[in-house]
Amino acid sequence: MLSEREVISTLNMLRNEHLDVRTVTLGVSLFDCVSHDLDLFTANVKAKIRRYATQLVAVCNDVGDKYGIPVVNKRISVSPVAVVGAPFGPEGMVTICRSLDEAAKEAGVDFLGGFSALVEKGFARGDRALIEALPQALSETDRICSSINVASSRSGINMDAVALMGRQILKVAQATADRGGIGCAKLVIFANIPQDVPFMAGAYLGVGEPDVVINVGVSGPGVVKKALDRAREAARTPDGAPMTLLDMAEVIKRTAYKVTRVGEMIGSEVAGRLGIPFGVCDLSLAPTPAVGDSVGEIFQTLGLSGIGAPGSTAVLAMLNDAVKKGGSFASSSVGGLSGAFIPVSEDSSIEAAATSGLLSLEKLEALTSVCSVGLDMIAIPGDTSASTIAGIIADEMAIGMINHKTTAVRLIPAPGKKVGDKVTFGGLLGKAAVIPVPRGDSTGFIGLGGRIPAPIHSLKN
Repeated sequence: MLSEREVISTLNMLRNEHLDVRTVTLGVSLFDCVSHDLDLFTANVKAKIRRYATQLVAVCNDVGDKYGIPVVNKRISVSPVAVVGAPFGPEGMVTICRSLDEAAKEAGVDFLGGFSALVEKGFARGDRALIEALPQALSETDRICSSINVASSRSGINMDAVALMGRQILKVAQATADRGGIGCAKLVIFANIPQDVPFMAGAYLGVGEPDVVINVGVSGPGVVKKALDRAREAARTPDGAPMTLLDMAEVIKRTAYKVTRVGEMIGSEVAGRLGIPFGVCDLSLAPTPAVGDSVGEIFQTLGLSGIGAPGSTAVLAMLNDAVKKGGSFASSSVGGLSGAFIPVSEDSSIEAAATSGLLSLEKLEALTSVCSVGLDMIAIPGDTSASTIAGIIADEMAIGMINHKTTAVRLIPAPGKKVGDKVTFGGLLGKAAVIPVPRGDSTGFIGLGGRIPAPIHSLKN
């Protein structure tokens, strides 16, 4: 239980420090909607989503108003469409995507995730159809998000899938060139994707999940920064002892505890009112473009000139670990990604560091070895080659595979843009400066294809 002092502290987080429940995500299994008839399948899908999602937004708003805690996004995740839509070709996949978009709009949710394929060990017919459909599907819909898992610690890296996604990312960017390549902001490539992620663009409902479930994603980088600021200010008083990094890790851990309790409380009540099981609380520090709601600003509070300066990887490792420790103590239902996100365009401080040249793509890759996701929301030149994009994906997948962690890539080759140009996506997606990609040619390596085998430590049985 929270003490009276901690309750007051939590209320202050709500009023002044950008504490919110970033997303309540309704997971809906589509396996019982399957049919060889496309019209029947899409009708079944719409009917099931309508059955469970009609009250989602209203209930989230009502619960948020009750506690004075805003639920910023309401979302839906579904079973991987490449599996449930396996009988259909690329045109059928586009039709399914449109139907899901219509269902999302009818429900009033912000995004729907699960236009997804799991190809870490090879392709099935539905996987190839969905991946081929991506440019048209993501350009013709507004709220659909897609994730493709191309690697795992158990199976290795499917380099044929990596090469294919390098090409498809460019096609998606071109298909949405009139909007700065925004389709790529809704497409993420994963290693070790969790089955219960509530955050977009990676959310989907795994095959081991319930028929319907509520998963919650909390956030609070601004809360963590303010807590650290207060602690450091108190240490400057005559009675305050100098703070060490150990003390700061403890502050982060305690703050993450309170944030997670808030998220679980909201999620459990929403689930109870809808008559749906509560799944997990993803306690990731997910920033927004708003000043004061930045993961990057935490690096400055901890003594760096900005994210990207020497010491950044160590700071992020400490931050990620402390967040996980605090959240795990607060809830027995922690899941999803749970840690710290470093999406360039969605964080004003990180975007500024990338614009100034303090933060390079190579440094971002190093940071991903200890953060929760990976190379996220990074704008690169529109003329970047498919093999270079595939090489960047392969490097990131290797970090996830070897370290038994989730990593991901969400690159945006901004059509017609070169290094230093700005691209704006709006809303939570923010804006970013186009940054350079590493020099050199990956064409021969990517052209070899096949599969990079799983590491020896994957043999755990």
